[in-house]
Amino acid sequence: MFKNFLGELSVLFSYPKHLMILAVRLMLAYGFSKPALLKLSDITATAKWFESISIPFYTFLAYVVSMLETLGIVLLILGLFTRQIAFLLACVMVGAIFFVHLTHGFSVANNGIEIPLYYLLFLFVLASYGGGKYSFDNFLFKDGNQ
Repeated sequence: MFKNFLGELSVLFSYPKHLMILAVRLMLAYGFSKPALLKLSDITATAKWFESISIPFYTFLAYVVSMLETLGIVLLILGLFTRQIAFLLACVMVGAIFFVHLTHGFSVANNGIEIPLYYLLFLFVLASYGGGKYSFDNFLFKDGNQ
C-alpha cells in the first residue's frame, strides 16, 4: 500500500519537471542579462575592473566572460547546447565566487557568495538534466532528458 502511494506520488511530481527546467533556464538567462550587458557596454572598464581584483589575463578574460554570458543568455532561452553552456557558465560562477564574492562572506546583503552559489547550483542542475522537453536540444538532438 505504502509502496503504491510512493509510486503514485513520484508520477505526480514528475509532471512539472520539464516546466521547472524551462523556468530555471529562463530565470538564469534573466539573471545573467544585466551583468553581461554591463560588461559588454564597456569592455575596457570591465578589463580594468578584472585587473583591479587580480584576475589573471584580465583583458582576455573580460572578453571571454562577457561573450560567454551573452551567448549563455541566448542559448539558455532557446535550450540549445544547454549542458555545455551550463558547464561553461558554472566555470564563470566559480570565478565570480572566488575573485569577487568570497571575501564578503555568504550574505547577499554584503555582496557575498549567496546568489552566485544559487546560480552555480541551478547551472549544475541544467548540466546534469539538460534543457528539458521544451528545448531545442530535445527537438534537434533528443537530449531533453525525457
